[in-house]
Amino acid sequence: SVIAVFGGGPWGDWAWLEVCPKCSYASGINFKVEAPQGVMEDDTALSGIRLCCSRSRGLHSLLLPHPLASAPTISSPPSRWGRWSEVAHLVGFALRVKAPQRGLLSNEVATTSARFACSDGHVLEGPGSTWGQWGGWSARCPRAVCGIETRQDPARGLKRDDTALNDLNELFCC
Repeated sequence: SVIAVFGGGPWGDWAWLEVCPKCSYASGINFKVEAPQGVMEDDTALSGIRLCCSRSRGLHSLLLPHPLASAPTISSPPSRWGRWSEVAHLVGFALRVKAPQRGLLSNEVATTSARFACSDGHVLEGPGSTWGQWGGWSARCPRAVCGIETRQDPARGLKRDDTALNDLNELFCC
């Protein structure tokens, strides 16, 4: 099955679907975030999402800390902006999006943060910015997440308005 939300940024192209290896699931997530750059600079905010995949050891393994350093990962296309956060565990999501400004001097940003629902009821919020409004929650995966599809705006070059990650369309349940 597929879970989705609507209302991400309008820029960029949809990347290829990335799926965890067969018989594995997304056991963790981390975010790539660029800090605010200041007045008259170009901001991107949330610029990447990466899922860490693990072999299934039962649903309880989603709740337990385990080493993910050597785990295979799937992610949005790489962006040059920001730094990766620590890893957390998930089953559903919501996005914070800054609506298009459409002004001559506006700084378009699109997706600024994400929240992920954990199987134990906790909500994990990425270290994104406070710009924009939170959209609704996706449905929850009944067991685990094993895939991700994102919309990424490519780098536009010097003095252009970059938006990086625009939308997380779907997490795929397995």
